[in-house]
Amino acid sequence: MNLNQMRFIDAVARLRHFGRAAKACHVSQPTLSIGIRKLEDELGVILFERSKTDVRLTDAGQEVITLARQIVDASSRIKELGKSRRDPLLGPLRLGVINTIGPYLLPKLIPAMREKTPQMPLRIEEDYTDVLIEHLKQGSLDLLIIARECSEPGLAVLPLYEEPFLITVPEDHHWADRDQINGTELSEESLLLLRRGHCLRDQVLALCPECLQTHSDPTHLTSVLESSSLETIRHMVMAGSGITVLPSTVTEQQSPAQGSLKYIPFAPPAPHRTVSLVWRHSFYRMPAIESLASVIRSIELPSVRLLQEEATIGSSRR
Repeated sequence: MNLNQMRFIDAVARLRHFGRAAKACHVSQPTLSIGIRKLEDELGVILFERSKTDVRLTDAGQEVITLARQIVDASSRIKELGKSRRDPLLGPLRLGVINTIGPYLLPKLIPAMREKTPQMPLRIEEDYTDVLIEHLKQGSLDLLIIARECSEPGLAVLPLYEEPFLITVPEDHHWADRDQINGTELSEESLLLLRRGHCLRDQVLALCPECLQTHSDPTHLTSVLESSSLETIRHMVMAGSGITVLPSTVTEQQSPAQGSLKYIPFAPPAPHRTVSLVWRHSFYRMPAIESLASVIRSIELPSVRLLQEEATIGSSRR
């Protein structure tokens, strides 16, 4: 049993064709077929159902391929580890980003990183904060960009910037001409929120807990509508389905079709969220983190307040 055999069965499982799999592995088809047959003989099981038109994994093959892919991935990571030990800015950086930041930061961040550190490509994963933190702790991600406090043992946090929340209403809404709004007033409206699991949902409800409570008048129930996408919510606001609260970076990327929306600040003290980098204390590529933090702080985000004076990489590790 060897690593090449793991690569062979991975390629056949993905491409479902021995010829294409051999080409992807840069070997002849007989070499690939013999390698897989030897593995099947060694294991004493058949990994693939073969026909003239298709190749499918057997039940045993399904179990083996899961482990084989872990082996292939671990092998790649070992090679990357060797490269990055020689040069911390060489090799991929696995970055987790929450869904309410990714679409608005990554289009600016990725080109800027390619220009500054072309030898260190970003591998992006978008998900809920809790999922990303778990992946970071497990080692499948190198660092995160999140917008929530994180006090997990073994993790370091570097605050990057603060961005205010803005109340978003249609241009014909009775609040459209207001200069500012108190958070408690949100309970008077149909509020559009992200679904459970999004930290932004929790942050908005913290501004107005009454939005999920029944009023003393039993006929008056606060209306809360939920969606899984900020862009869906923004279009629902345009259609008059309610109002919402958005981070300021979301409102900066407004298309002409969304010109019918009005963004209104909260009354002081204006609420905001803090966007931070998070990584394991044991992560050794500190120059890579410093490079990413530097690029993020250099990106034009007009509505945010940078925290570079208050926080440094060194202080975040204490």
